[in-house]
Amino acid sequence: MLSYRHGFHAGNFADVLKHAVLVRIVQSLLRKPAPFFYLDTHAGAGRYDLESAMAKKNREHRSGIERLWKLTSVPPELEDYLAAVRALNPGGKLRHYPGSPLIVRHFLRSGDRMALCELHGTEIHSLRAVFGGERRITVDQMDGYQGLKAFLPPAERRGLVLCDPPFELRNERERMVEAAAAAWKRWPTGIFAYWYPIQDRRTADWLHRKFRRTGIDRLLALDLSVCPETGEKHMNGSGLVIVNPPWHLDEHMKTVLPWLHAALSPQGEGGWRIEWLAGETA
Repeated sequence: MLSYRHGFHAGNFADVLKHAVLVRIVQSLLRKPAPFFYLDTHAGAGRYDLESAMAKKNREHRSGIERLWKLTSVPPELEDYLAAVRALNPGGKLRHYPGSPLIVRHFLRSGDRMALCELHGTEIHSLRAVFGGERRITVDQMDGYQGLKAFLPPAERRGLVLCDPPFELRNERERMVEAAAAAWKRWPTGIFAYWYPIQDRRTADWLHRKFRRTGIDRLLALDLSVCPETGEKHMNGSGLVIVNPPWHLDEHMKTVLPWLHAALSPQGEGGWRIEWLAGETA
């Protein structure tokens, strides 16, 4: 427990999907002048050195962000995401990868606010080093699910919660769905993005069914797999269940997901999926 370090996986294909969707949601919040609130329940270290010993162990970024970094043209829906990554690498060489909090901070306005939760002792130290001293950003060492209770509903009334736990515990999916139902009741108008790994399609489908049973009335599921299922317990894809998705997010993803699949899975392995679990066309 608490052994997970995202530095081993920073910039991988799952980060690309998660952060591409995150930026699209943040952009929807920026369309209105009223301030918004962002809560990151499992914030990690905030920033990752792709030349560190952790990142070099498996070099997962090479089959993730590095494939996009080398391209001269990407869909318009991905330009803002890549701009946030490039801002951390001003020399033009890909050396650092931003975690979710740093990506959101790239777009944050003076009136917007962030709350970051992280329980891991080493990660919280790094997170405070990155964000310490910023009045609009609070960093707390606490369990992310407790953060859903402590910070919701926010005074701003509008905003986004990202919940992407490390899935170290066997019952993580049950905990996440239970927390999602309770958080929605506390803040029924908020946008929530719940990330999950995909090891096999059956488990992903089971998670979708659990979300359907929560009673949440607007649920959109997006997932992307870049490797075939082999029966072994390794991550071949990832996905997000989004509560109260912004208008047209599903349409944007119909362009983004097949493009990302082609870019991140050159052999055409795996696949992608967009599914309304509740509301819209479900």
